[in-house]
Amino acid sequence: MAESMNTNVEFVCKATSFQGIQQYGKIMAGDKAFEFYDDRNVENYIQIPWEEINYIVADVVMGGKWLPRFEVQTKRNGTFRFSAGKETKPLLRACREHVPADHLVRALTFGQKISRGIKSRFGKK
Repeated sequence: MAESMNTNVEFVCKATSFQGIQQYGKIMAGDKAFEFYDDRNVENYIQIPWEEINYIVADVVMGGKWLPRFEVQTKRNGTFRFSAGKETKPLLRACREHVPADHLVRALTFGQKISRGIKSRFGKK
């Protein structure tokens, strides 16, 4: 049986995890950790303590009106990608209380990715 790391839950919303195959479940942001629990199998979960989170990178579309997905980059265990639908903004606001504001960043746009790729390919060596 999966046990929550949190003693106090601050925000809960429906979400999708993009680790391999899409998993639908719920994200809980609490006082001690960021947690995702699968709807079909509760034993399928992701628990990330706040101290382990390095950055939260959000894809920003339409000037910040829509945040389709975000990823949580950890210090040791890699990157976890999630989508919370219309509740992404309130979720990130709840995470802002535990993660420093300068560690909540925007992802690069498509144009920035292309220009960096071209510069790295044909830039000075």
